[in-house]
Amino acid sequence: MRGFLKIVLGTFLALVLFTIIGVFVLIGIATSAASSEKPYIGSKAVLVLDLSVPFKEQFVEDPFAELLNEGEEASPSLFQVTQLLKHAQKDSAVKGLYILCANNANGFASSEELRKAVVDFKNSGKFVIAHGEVISQKGYYIGSAADELYCNPQGGVDWSGFSTNLFFLKGMLDKLEIQPQIFYAGKFKSATEPLRETKMTDANKLQTGVWLGDLYTHFLYAAAMSRNKDTAQLRALAVNGQIQTAYDAKKYGLVDDLKYDDQIKASISKKLKQEPKSKINFVTLADYAQATDFEPSGSDKIALVFANGDIVSGDGDNEMIGSDSYKNILRKIRLDKSIKAVVFRVNSGGGSALASEVIWREISLIRKDKPVVVSMGDVAASGGYYIACNADSVFANANTITGSIGVFSVVPNMQSFFKNKIGITFDGVKTAPNADMGDISKPLSDNEKRYFQASVDSIYATFLTRVANGRKMGVANVDSIAQGRVWTGTTAKKIGLTDRIGSLQDAIDCAARMADIKKSEIKLKEYPEKKSFIDQLMGGYKKSVSSQLLSEQIDPSIVQVMKELKQVKQLVGVPQAKLPFLMNIQ
Repeated sequence: MRGFLKIVLGTFLALVLFTIIGVFVLIGIATSAASSEKPYIGSKAVLVLDLSVPFKEQFVEDPFAELLNEGEEASPSLFQVTQLLKHAQKDSAVKGLYILCANNANGFASSEELRKAVVDFKNSGKFVIAHGEVISQKGYYIGSAADELYCNPQGGVDWSGFSTNLFFLKGMLDKLEIQPQIFYAGKFKSATEPLRETKMTDANKLQTGVWLGDLYTHFLYAAAMSRNKDTAQLRALAVNGQIQTAYDAKKYGLVDDLKYDDQIKASISKKLKQEPKSKINFVTLADYAQATDFEPSGSDKIALVFANGDIVSGDGDNEMIGSDSYKNILRKIRLDKSIKAVVFRVNSGGGSALASEVIWREISLIRKDKPVVVSMGDVAASGGYYIACNADSVFANANTITGSIGVFSVVPNMQSFFKNKIGITFDGVKTAPNADMGDISKPLSDNEKRYFQASVDSIYATFLTRVANGRKMGVANVDSIAQGRVWTGTTAKKIGLTDRIGSLQDAIDCAARMADIKKSEIKLKEYPEKKSFIDQLMGGYKKSVSSQLLSEQIDPSIVQVMKELKQVKQLVGVPQAKLPFLMNIQ
């Protein structure tokens, strides 16, 4: 009895302590929020675009992270950045833009939208200066759009060309005596290759060479236009390995000059017509977003729905597209008569085929009442294309990765692993021959294998039909460009998988035209909707703590592999419309 009372008392004290700490945290956040004032931009402002910051698809507040970072504002979303740069063109307080382009944490299609926004800003007549110590190729893609591009004299420019690498697990699985029983439809469907091969198949090498070549061609073309060079000359510089130092980059005209940070600041001061040693009024985009009313504020609503991450059944989370959550969101939009059109922003490599079908259905229903326009982000492939194919109009960036129309399923046989590696055996009773179908402790029977393959083939046939109906193409035609093959946005438009090359803003303008809404009357309503303060706080706490633990204790490359292995686990036994689960481009 005494021990029981100790446990009860200890639990009670822990709850009291947790409550007290929680109250102090809430007071701290509330005090911080109350004391924070609207940032003052002042005159002669120079906006700072730091490309090392990954700009997310949708702005999500994280009060816990802001508290840990002593009130530092969260970065604006990708779309907000483009809106801010557009607003700054006519803002007399903003004189120019300073781009930190050493590293670029954003995807290729995101970078395309950022670059377009930079070019538009430059065309307004305001100066744009870019600088990096060692400039990566993705950083150069955006930085080259500046009026003046500099790198550190002891730094350089990466001009080695693009590459992508997959890691293969088959050798490890063989050693562990784990047999991945794989079923797929589509000869290019390479998502299962890491489980069944030790290197890329010829089909996968072919498709990868094509889409990677498209990305690189677009990169060279953009650089050639900005630097007044020939694409063949720029390609030769990479092939021959002629850019080894910063001086090589200057010699061949990739940068305007070699300068240190203080020299860059002196150049900016000169453009601002102030003393060289005077403090420059640098303004972060986060501060500019807080200080400026830049979002459209008309009266005609357009729903802007962000679908970002893997497609899963159930609710999902901030980084997943849960079929239940999005079914409810889309149904709410359909029934809301004040919403005149929908823009569906898709940034997903796919996931559950069934979850994709659920979301596809809701898009189909909305189209009966109001126009739906899709905008593709960095990736809108496999299940990501499934949920996009039935829109009235589909926009992709030239650098978007899309297509991958195919299906697969994986059921591992771990009987030998359990028995020979760790000494575990299984036995049981069943009331029907297939009652334990898909059990990982035994191999599939021939009948069970036929069942899984038939299921995959059936889902693939449905996928083809959805695309054929949505894109107004024949099923045979769709099958010829499907088969799991990956395409870039540029090629996808040529073969009929998309309608236009354009940004999210272009898609919004299209939706407005279809709904007969004037640009000045557009009011965007974002979904998923903003969470409550408590939900934001608790969600941010969990995410911040877990991310910090991982980053402090484990190498980032190992963390990435762990994430991919977790994704492999989620694939087991569930038909997937999904891209290869590891595709890094350098």
